[in-house]
Amino acid sequence: MKISIITVCYNSAAFLTTAINSVIHQNNVDLEYIIVDGNSTDESLNIIKSYADLDNRIKWISEDDNGIYDAMNKGIKKATGEIIGILNSDDFYIGDQVLSRIHQIFIKRNPQVVFSDVRFIHENNHEKTVRYYSSASFNPSKFKLGFMPAHPTFFTYKVNFDKYGYYETNYEIASDYELLIRFLYTHKLDYFYLPGSIIKMRVGGISTKSIKSNITLNSEIIKACAANGIYTNMLLLSFKYFKKIFELVDTKNE
Repeated sequence: MKISIITVCYNSAAFLTTAINSVIHQNNVDLEYIIVDGNSTDESLNIIKSYADLDNRIKWISEDDNGIYDAMNKGIKKATGEIIGILNSDDFYIGDQVLSRIHQIFIKRNPQVVFSDVRFIHENNHEKTVRYYSSASFNPSKFKLGFMPAHPTFFTYKVNFDKYGYYETNYEIASDYELLIRFLYTHKLDYFYLPGSIIKMRVGGISTKSIKSNITLNSEIIKACAANGIYTNMLLLSFKYFKKIFELVDTKNE
């Protein structure tokens, strides 16, 4: 069973090498790696080409797109693997057995979806965890409170995208939230939680970098919930910020 990993990038040269290395050095897995570049103007394309020339598992596209979710959809549609995972260009897998573990879960447990935990790290210190996002307590009823499984750890079958739809491109930040609602709440796909962290993310993502982006995120979460028959509001969504306090306190440093 092949796993296709999708990485979307634009002017990501500073961190792209780390992301690529963390994928291609995964052991004991049938792997396809698709990199979707948005016509970068830095060294990103040269980095991609240098790796693709040496590793025939890497496929790439470089062209204009209509945002990150449009680029993700391009990668998924190009994929030939049965299982899809998405790795951001500034994230990386923890260790070389992540994808083999994911593969074994799909084989032995037979879920439609697998997800795990994420460690947030500072840009220049990969060893110190500054926030630990756990998906352990997730269940679909918590979408109305702003809780979701860690999207970077989300794996599912490609046929589910074909059957239930791809990322909606009319969202700026929260299309991943909407897709997870659609898959896990609306269509009730069964899921398996893999304990522990499998990905490290650098702090400062688009959804949390400013008050404005947080307002946009919460507005889009309300929109995503409404589109899938879930009622929520800004007050209910505010509870997730209390959870973040505990994520900062309990960083579970390695």
